[in-house]
Amino acid sequence: MRYRRVKGATEKIERLREYLVAAPEELRGRWSREAFGNDHPLFLEMGCGKGKFVTELARRHPEYNYIGVEGQERVFLRAAQRAHEAGLKNVLFIGEFLQHPSDCFAKDEVSGLYLNFSDPWPKARHAKRRLTHRRYLEEYRRFLKPEGTVAFKTDNDDLFEFSVEEFREFGARILEISWDLHGSPLKAKEVTTEYEEKFREWGKTIKYLKASLEPEAGSQ
Repeated sequence: MRYRRVKGATEKIERLREYLVAAPEELRGRWSREAFGNDHPLFLEMGCGKGKFVTELARRHPEYNYIGVEGQERVFLRAAQRAHEAGLKNVLFIGEFLQHPSDCFAKDEVSGLYLNFSDPWPKARHAKRRLTHRRYLEEYRRFLKPEGTVAFKTDNDDLFEFSVEEFREFGARILEISWDLHGSPLKAKEVTTEYEEKFREWGKTIKYLKASLEPEAGSQ
């Protein structure tokens, strides 16, 4: 695991080791069986921050396994601490940013992916870095089950417009969409992130979509 050293990190890492995955690529194709010791469906959050969202999902759904990915050491250690305090056994954390997540997850291994408040990379020349760019969508399709989905939340209007277009151009099927998630009846508003709560306090609306990356049968 490639860490950026922060004060007291070594001690925290040792204390929280049961929640931290040191070599995620070595578990490719064997996550549920070897990392969790079961055959439950696997869900992934890219950019889990301090872990509020993914740990709440894990608490509500012990029948599923969850993995949070976060590249900032101070942040993912807080996420792991949150899981430890809650006594959760169905969530783990990868403490690095995954440029190519399909190197760590095999075909049909993941049942669902969450992208919450990803960096908008506002400059046009940085569009390929956005986690909803079609090159990432292609990456996700490599490890999502055929019935698997991508759920995306943002407060950023421009990023949302870009993302909707990318999903559509990619040929994804948009299953749910809202320009004001918390003003809608969608269940996706029930579990929130730290950013989501902060942005709502500031009066911002939360945009949301959920999509399948598999085309309709017979459409190809």
